[in-house]
Amino acid sequence: MNSELIEQFLDHYWLTTGASQNTLSAYRSDLIIFSNWLNKSLIIADEKSIKSYFLFRQSNNLSASTQARILTCLRLFYRFQLSLKSVKNDPTAQLIHPKKPTKIPVFLNVEEVDKLLSIVNIKTVFGLRDRAMLELLYSCGLRVSELINLSYHNINLNNEYIKVQGKGNKERILPMGEIAINYLTKYENEARTLLLKKGQTDSYFLSNRGTSMTRQNFFYIIKAYALKAGINKKLSPHTLRHAFATHLVQRGADLRSVQLMLGHSDISTTQIYTHIQNVQLKTQHSKHHPRG
Repeated sequence: MNSELIEQFLDHYWLTTGASQNTLSAYRSDLIIFSNWLNKSLIIADEKSIKSYFLFRQSNNLSASTQARILTCLRLFYRFQLSLKSVKNDPTAQLIHPKKPTKIPVFLNVEEVDKLLSIVNIKTVFGLRDRAMLELLYSCGLRVSELINLSYHNINLNNEYIKVQGKGNKERILPMGEIAINYLTKYENEARTLLLKKGQTDSYFLSNRGTSMTRQNFFYIIKAYALKAGINKKLSPHTLRHAFATHLVQRGADLRSVQLMLGHSDISTTQIYTHIQNVQLKTQHSKHHPRG
C-alpha cells in the first residue's frame, strides 16, 4: 500500500515540477525509509510519530541538510495527500526546518581558473572539446547537467547566446563571453565532426564514442586537469559555476542579475556569494592591516 502511495506522489511531483531523477530518487528513498520505520500506513502518520522519527534519525548523526530534505519531502507528500483528501490534516504543518550551517562552496580564484584552462592541450581533438566545455562552463555558470544536455540548436554563436533548460524545465537565455565563443567555434570547425564519426546526434558535446558526454565522464575529465594543473582543492564541474558567480559579485555585478544567470528560484540561494566576498575581505583585512 505504501509503495503505491509513494509512486503516485512521485509521478505527480515529476509531472508538476519536472524534478530531476536525482531528486525523485532521493525522495523515494526518504519515503521508503520513513515507511519502513513507521511500519504502518503513511496515511495515518501524525505529527508525534514524525517528530519521533526525526529524533531517531538525529541519534544516528543525520546532518541538518539531510533532515531538511526529508522534511521537505514529507511536507510535499502530505500536502499531496491533503489535496486528494486522503488525510484530514498535514502532520508536518507545524514542524520547523532545522537550521543549516552556512557552508562556503569550493571555488577557484581567477589565477586558478586560468591555470586550469591553460593546462588543456588544445592541439588535440579531445583537448579542444574539453577547453570549449570548460570555457563555456565558466563563462555562463552552467550546472553540469545543463552543459552536457546542450543540443546543437541551443547555441547561437552569431548572436552570442545559449538557451539552457534548467531545473523544473525552466528555460533561460545566457550571454557568452568572447573567449568561450572563440573556443566553441574552433570546437565546431575542428573537433566535433571528427568526434561524430559519421554518426548523427543533436548533442553538442560528444564523447570519444560519438555520443553525448555523460556527467561522470566530464567529472573525471575536470579532476584530471585539476591534478595536472596542481590545484589542491576538491574540484568538480560545480566548482567553476561557483567561480563564475563569485567573480561576478567580486567585480560589482548585482545579486539579482547573478540569480537570473544561475537560474536560482530564490535569491537567498545566491546570497552565499556575497558571504564568500565578505569572508575574503575579512581574511585580507586580518592579513594586511597593521591592527588586523
